[in-house]
Amino acid sequence: MAPRDEVTLRPATADDVESIAPIWHRGWQDGHLGSVPDELTAARTEHSFWSRAEQRLSDTTVAEVAGEVAGFVMVVQDEVEQVYVGEDHRGSGVAGLLLADGERQVHEQGHDTAWLAVVARNERARCFYTKRGWVDQGLFDHKAPGPEGPITVPSHRYVKAV
Repeated sequence: MAPRDEVTLRPATADDVESIAPIWHRGWQDGHLGSVPDELTAARTEHSFWSRAEQRLSDTTVAEVAGEVAGFVMVVQDEVEQVYVGEDHRGSGVAGLLLADGERQVHEQGHDTAWLAVVARNERARCFYTKRGWVDQGLFDHKAPGPEGPITVPSHRYVKAV
């Protein structure tokens, strides 16, 4: 992203699913393959990201750069649940803007502390959150939604006062 490129944050719409889903799919693979149970990998088919993106529009804020969706954040109550940026926009500052917006949303929903889960072996994400003031509270068994019920994923719980 060149310095002159402006980032616009806005609520996601149905038209954004075709942009959100591939960003989510590729980003999820980058951060999770080889680090989560095989059962979860099998459940996270390419198609699953399209249906999940469509179902989660009301929780989603997108970042647009030059008229295209560059990334998104999903917030549910006090959890910053998903933060993903397209490959062409990684390292551009878009992820930091999305994370800050997720923190703002948690605060505006009346919570003093935000939390998120990071797969234990996703060092890149763990460093990103730490640099932005999030505190690692250690390992816990995160329950990721699966087709036949929750799937346990060893993760780190990060928190931040908002």
